[in-house]
Amino acid sequence: MTRFLIVEDHPLFREALEGALQMVAPAAEILQAISVDGALEQLSAGAELDLLLLDLSMPGTTGLSGIVRIRKAFPKVPVVIVSGHQDSRIISSALSLGVAGYIFKSSSKQELARSIGEALQGIVCLPNAYRAPRPQRAPSPAHDLLKRLHDLTPQQLRVLDMLKRGLQNKQIAYELKISETTVKVHVSDILRKLNVVSRTKAIVEMSKIDFATLASDESRAKHDRAQSE
Repeated sequence: MTRFLIVEDHPLFREALEGALQMVAPAAEILQAISVDGALEQLSAGAELDLLLLDLSMPGTTGLSGIVRIRKAFPKVPVVIVSGHQDSRIISSALSLGVAGYIFKSSSKQELARSIGEALQGIVCLPNAYRAPRPQRAPSPAHDLLKRLHDLTPQQLRVLDMLKRGLQNKQIAYELKISETTVKVHVSDILRKLNVVSRTKAIVEMSKIDFATLASDESRAKHDRAQSE
């Protein structure tokens, strides 16, 4: 049986994705999670998936960190991003992490179904504007940083995400149920692996990949949400 996992915190869009998945595979089993942590729990429990559909913007997740955490822990699970963000740099960064495709939330149900069908066939599904060959560019600093993120352990990725959210060591220790000393060790390892000298610098570097263009896209995202409502 085909099995999907929708990772999306907005109930209306979860429903829309479920409808598109049923068009592709009417008898499929469709699992749902409203956070990256919830998705990882289901995967850790042994859920075998044909495809995972992931929203980038959810509570507790900043930018591309959700993709990094899932790809790091379960690299063989095909992940398709379904997002309202349409900036080419975000799409390029997501593809560099090995996702199986990128779909705009503004797509029709038929377009969603077509793209999902392609992903199931092993074809990287992309919006039409990105299907034509694009000129090669030199790797950006953000792409170099993405490669360095792969050296982080799953726990270090969680700590880094919490640093990005402004949590202090004591708060991180409480959230992860570990000692502050362990948090400090993780932070030191993170700084070393990212080749930065301070946690502030790590946050600045992360901002280069965690939606460097989010401010310019915010009005567009608000417009998309208003239309969906």
